[in-house]
Amino acid sequence: MGGFQPPPVCFQVSPPSPTQFWQTENVLNSKLPIFGIQIAHTVGLLMGPYLLGSFPSVFNLVYPVNGILNVEVLCNIGVIYYSFLSGLEMNLDTILCVKKKAASIAVAGIIFPTVMAPAFYALHRKFYVGTGIYSLEDSTNNAYLLWTLVLTVTGFPVLAHTLSELKLLYTGLGKAALTAAMISDTYSWILFTLLVPFSIIGQRAVYSVLSATLFIVFCIIVLRPIVVRFIDRKTDKDEWDYDQLLFVVMGVFACSYITDILGTHGIVGAFVFGLILPHGRFADLVMSISDDFASGFLAPLFFGGSGLRLALPIIFKQAHWPLTLLVVLLLCVPKILSTLFATSFFGMRTQDGLALGLLLNTKGAMALIILNIAWDRSIISGATYSVITSGVLLMTIVVSPIIDIIYKPRKRFEQIKLKTIQKLRIDAELRVLACVHNTRHATGMIRIVESFNATRLSPIYVCALQLVELTERGAALFPAYMQKSSGQSGAQNLTRTQAELESITNTFEAFGQSYDAVRVETSNVVSDYATIHEDIYNSAKEKGTSLILLPFHKHLSSVGVLETTSIVYKDINQKVMQGAPCSVGIFVDRDLGSLLKMKLHIVMIFVGGPDDREALAIAWRMTGHPGIKLSIVRILLFDDAAEIDTSVHEEAKEILSAVMDSDKQKDLDDEYVSAFRLRAVPNEDSISYSEIDVHRGEDIPEVLREVDKTGCDLYIVGQGNCRNSQVFSTLLEWSDCSELGVIGDILASNDFGSRSSLLVVQQYGYGGMDFGKHHNHMATNNDGFGTPLV
Repeated sequence: MGGFQPPPVCFQVSPPSPTQFWQTENVLNSKLPIFGIQIAHTVGLLMGPYLLGSFPSVFNLVYPVNGILNVEVLCNIGVIYYSFLSGLEMNLDTILCVKKKAASIAVAGIIFPTVMAPAFYALHRKFYVGTGIYSLEDSTNNAYLLWTLVLTVTGFPVLAHTLSELKLLYTGLGKAALTAAMISDTYSWILFTLLVPFSIIGQRAVYSVLSATLFIVFCIIVLRPIVVRFIDRKTDKDEWDYDQLLFVVMGVFACSYITDILGTHGIVGAFVFGLILPHGRFADLVMSISDDFASGFLAPLFFGGSGLRLALPIIFKQAHWPLTLLVVLLLCVPKILSTLFATSFFGMRTQDGLALGLLLNTKGAMALIILNIAWDRSIISGATYSVITSGVLLMTIVVSPIIDIIYKPRKRFEQIKLKTIQKLRIDAELRVLACVHNTRHATGMIRIVESFNATRLSPIYVCALQLVELTERGAALFPAYMQKSSGQSGAQNLTRTQAELESITNTFEAFGQSYDAVRVETSNVVSDYATIHEDIYNSAKEKGTSLILLPFHKHLSSVGVLETTSIVYKDINQKVMQGAPCSVGIFVDRDLGSLLKMKLHIVMIFVGGPDDREALAIAWRMTGHPGIKLSIVRILLFDDAAEIDTSVHEEAKEILSAVMDSDKQKDLDDEYVSAFRLRAVPNEDSISYSEIDVHRGEDIPEVLREVDKTGCDLYIVGQGNCRNSQVFSTLLEWSDCSELGVIGDILASNDFGSRSSLLVVQQYGYGGMDFGKHHNHMATNNDGFGTPLV
């Protein structure tokens, strides 16, 4: 047969003594050390025959002839178990209930590559002029088939991870791409099961396909109900242990072995076995135990083995290499064209259609599995393998940077009007993004939101966003069950995250049903905690919210003091406040009561600055509720307490600017407080206003203690950014929780002894606080005056 194929390699095995335990030499002494070196140097492409592999001494040291088989075996084990996990995370209920739009995009993404791929393969054969060991394969029919199949697939797990990294997982584009990728991935498995046998054994594959189909039907109809009933019973009783889970692994390889004997590939059986197992808590358990070993150890060996076969210099060792590179680029076109064609029928913009097409071009393990089958069966030559593998790598690598250029900046930096409560019209809908980690947070958020006084004139929209930490395959697993199907029931079918989300959803839906003027929506975001604040930004922009509510990182203990829930929550809150696209509130819940059962006494402490004005705007809105009594306490600073902080201003002009800006902020404070006293206080017996003079900074804690003696259910204060006060700047340096500001930190302290809940507000438009330096900062124009950031 023409074309370069790796020659068969033989090595001699001599049993030293048939009576010993090891029939060959002791593998612990001879094979294990080499195998350890191979695992440590699994760099695939770098160890290929044209890079580090060009140094025979290096290559033979790491990959001796009699040691390559060990890597190949483990690579196959890795891809089998990877396929099992792919089936385990696939939710057929979600796929069967998809909308017409996503299904149309997925189908178009299969039809276009199927039609165009043979033409590209013909171009490849026409342009490539390698000879000898660099020549192409003689038989083309099977090569056509596998070439086409590679271009049709979309790597669903890889795409989910990419969307998570780009912070697009829960945007409209991300959801459309993810749903279409799920459908495309399902079709890819079907095509793989039906077509690959024909490329391996020819016409006799009809019997293999029929046998494999019957086996799959048997697994779904007969085996699945038995397995699900058994597993659900043990999962519900928490009876699983590591020894029992070993039977699951045995089932993976048993099904894989059966489909391999039937003439299809072993990964089909592994995928089907994962598909028939119950999802929810059991799937979460299996993945949490095996994910590190499978995804962190076995799968990299498989991908590294693929890199060993990739020989990029082959492309450049023939005369028409520029035309071959053109073919590599053209391989990226079919999916993009098909997506643009499909999205145009649904009125999507060309820019969004292009981004969606790039995302669906992402390839994963399935494409490499097909290519490795083609290599192992000598269906394609080394040159063809290198060309199409280069195309697969190019499609996947370029997605993130191009999407970042053409899509994300428009979303990230699109500026709209100020999103604040103070600037909100009285007849406008108040839109709130309530971020929660658990059901306890949800209950607290409802207590604070219901005090916002929803009316038909000014209704409230609440988007409850559950924040979930991303763990490895969670990016692919969680979107598959973003919406629980109606057919799924029973607590044993839910993972811990799903059960928490269901509880949160039920809590907020009950709240929405209690008030006619309240609309409620619940969703979740799975992301790395280090960057989850970006997902919160995107959700707030997409929902058009005026306020982001965050839970404090401490909770009320059984003895009545605040204890740390998670210090990571504090980091999230600080990052959100640094760049939020609207106003932000941090809620410190000390078991705030419900307005449905009791009346609330709220105290708003006003010192000055944009944050305090926003806090007053929220308190003002609450006064319309008949169950709320509001007390406004304004702290007026005099003498030393009124000294302006000029420590961050070095030049004389900047110092003068700080003084002038302080006067300007004071004028805005007086204007807003006067409007409140004129329009709200005289008309409501439930509203009171008082002023307290403070002449020294050390008097502030004592003043707060006097205020606290009157008792209240909830404090509302501003975070205090942009006050330009020397006293507050000094006190802030001693604060334990700088995100709460000076007043908030004192009221939330266990040493202060308050039993009241607390809402700390930061107004959008004046820059977030620099938590690293604890200094006030504000954008300034050329004249030195503070200006809102818009």
